[in-house]
Amino acid sequence: MRANRRTDTKPELALRQALHRQGYRFRKDYRLDLADGKRVRPDIAFTARRVAVFVDGCFWHACPEHGSRPAANVWYWEPKLRRNVERDRAADAALAAAGWNVVRVWEHEPLEAAVTAVLAALARSRPRGARTGRGGAVAHDQPALGRPALGRPALGRPALGQPAVGQSPG
Repeated sequence: MRANRRTDTKPELALRQALHRQGYRFRKDYRLDLADGKRVRPDIAFTARRVAVFVDGCFWHACPEHGSRPAANVWYWEPKLRRNVERDRAADAALAAAGWNVVRVWEHEPLEAAVTAVLAALARSRPRGARTGRGGAVAHDQPALGRPALGRPALGRPALGQPAVGQSPG
């Protein structure tokens, strides 16, 4: 089972790329240490908005629509797949108790539907510590507003052809 990936599966990569293309920034495979010593690793975590996204495989998480039951070694696979589902429900409950919104997406769902579900959860949640009005906090998992205008320094760097701060122009 060494070839089975825990992260960076094709459906997860497609969802991450679609969200990134729309300007959203997030953490991948980010370990969350919750109360009571529980640890959860969502596939995608929007930490400022407390949204955890899981992309579940149909076989490993016993999809009611596409999940197949192995015919060989039933004594091994039945309890294993049942434990996976129970662990998913326990993680959902622990995240909800900690104030997180949980989005679970099946690998067979269309990409557009998955992106819509994630964006709906982001719209429902407000960034932690966000202030309203002028000068409000900017969350890192909000869409980027674009690049700085030409000729203006980005992140405190001088524009092309301009001397750095504290240097003489010659």
